[in-house]
Amino acid sequence: MKSTITTTTETTKTKMMVINALFVALTFIATMFINVRLPLMGNGGLIHLGNVPLFIAAFVYGKKTGAIAGAFGMSLFDLISGWTAWAPFTFVIVGTMGFVAGLISEKIPGKRLLINSLAVAIALMIKIVGYYFTEVILYGNWIQPIGSIPGNVMQVALAGIIVIPLVARLRKVAGVR
Repeated sequence: MKSTITTTTETTKTKMMVINALFVALTFIATMFINVRLPLMGNGGLIHLGNVPLFIAAFVYGKKTGAIAGAFGMSLFDLISGWTAWAPFTFVIVGTMGFVAGLISEKIPGKRLLINSLAVAIALMIKIVGYYFTEVILYGNWIQPIGSIPGNVMQVALAGIIVIPLVARLRKVAGVR
């Protein structure tokens, strides 16, 4: 017969696996089906809402869920949608964004609105720098990647504008701290 502690631990692990899988799927779907490609120089940037579930995952469930949602959800999009060369870079860059945003939200005390805004701003810096150097590697050009920066800024800023006001309510609904 199993003890209550073992059952509770197994239930918690199972619950987190389901939550992680849900946010991977939501991130993938929001990236795949809710997007607009900007007609700018170079890669031009792809504006999508995949960062919305990523930030919700990071701010409500923490750094691990944020990292998993971002890394797997968006790199799966890259693999399926013909951006295959980008997938390993996306895995690292967006996984780092989710982890760092969740870490900042978890560890820094203060007003959640301000802390989560800071987390989004730092995630934006990770995205800009990460994808800039990814494009330098993929295209062999230091100028062309500048054309993707406006799309990356709009993408993350829009996600922050959507998510930050909702996080407190979502945490209550989820029963998290």
